[in-house]
Amino acid sequence: MKFQGEKDFVHGSAETLGVLVVNLGTPDAPTPSALRRYLAQFLWDPRVVEIPRPLWWLILHGIVLRTRPARSARNYQKVWTAEGSPLLTIGQQQVQALRDVLKQQMKGPVHVELAMRYGNPSIPSALEKLRQAKARRILVLPLYPQYSATTTASTFDAIADVLRRWRWIPELRFINQYHDDPGYIQALVSSVREAWEKNGTPKKLIFSFHGIPKRNLLLGDPYHCHCQKTARLVAERLGLKDEQWQVTFQSRFGKAEWLKPYTQQTLEELARKKVDHVNVICPGFPADCLETLEEIDGENREAFMHAGGKEFRYIPALNSGTEHIHALAAMVVKHTHGWPQTDPTWNNTEVHDGLSRSRERARSLGAEQ
Repeated sequence: MKFQGEKDFVHGSAETLGVLVVNLGTPDAPTPSALRRYLAQFLWDPRVVEIPRPLWWLILHGIVLRTRPARSARNYQKVWTAEGSPLLTIGQQQVQALRDVLKQQMKGPVHVELAMRYGNPSIPSALEKLRQAKARRILVLPLYPQYSATTTASTFDAIADVLRRWRWIPELRFINQYHDDPGYIQALVSSVREAWEKNGTPKKLIFSFHGIPKRNLLLGDPYHCHCQKTARLVAERLGLKDEQWQVTFQSRFGKAEWLKPYTQQTLEELARKKVDHVNVICPGFPADCLETLEEIDGENREAFMHAGGKEFRYIPALNSGTEHIHALAAMVVKHTHGWPQTDPTWNNTEVHDGLSRSRERARSLGAEQ
């Protein structure tokens, strides 16, 4: 194995704190060919599909990648914007806003990069930018509030696969969930209240989370519990009674049983029962994407109205809202506690002088750089 970074070390060079913000991913374009590349990477991940590899390879390449890309491309075309993928555009806005806030809150230099677990910008490319920026300490912030092996653990796998090729690996910290983080919960509460002040209070608030196979829950994945707690904390802060809110799961794939109740079926049943005014919020999605814009605010809205519903409103994801960004920044500060950039005694002049002395000592000992 060839290790990377052999020539990166320079005696007395300034170091930075790196923050790697990771989301699930997006195709490069809303086309069948781009979707085929994206889905091939996504669905081949053993964390996502836990079917024996030889059997799954036959299914994936013999069936799924022959049929799904064209259908998915049509759906992406419905939400694609002039700037490109909504998830990527919003992710870039989030990272820039986070940079601005951390610049004010941190004592030393901080370098923030965005990566996608699947697609671009890739985890290897984002980590390379942090390496070039001399990030000797890296905090990974996966934008998955509720932990799941299919998302959070998969991100860890991808990062570890890159770092195992580095000669000098950085100090690493990893935020593996924030489903009950006070700032995150308050941002959700504020988004609901803002929607209700503008459009009125519905008969029922649906918390729709991305589904995972029920098998994952039975094998010990805490995702279901994290989703339930997030929804409960928000409902309690809103003062809702039990009959005024419900947790559901969306985006089912394949024929196996997934976490229930399913979002679309629930909406159709509510409409038939004359619960004709609903709001849907998706707390597991920190940025609007295909699953929120097309599936929830498109397909599920249509299903609800067709079944007899009268008013359906989707409450947007937290995206780059001020409360959301400050909540993320607070998590970064909390999880980097004890590192130099969070030390209140950090002094740039002293650091610079110390680096100069380090360079001189190294040269006196015969160092070439």
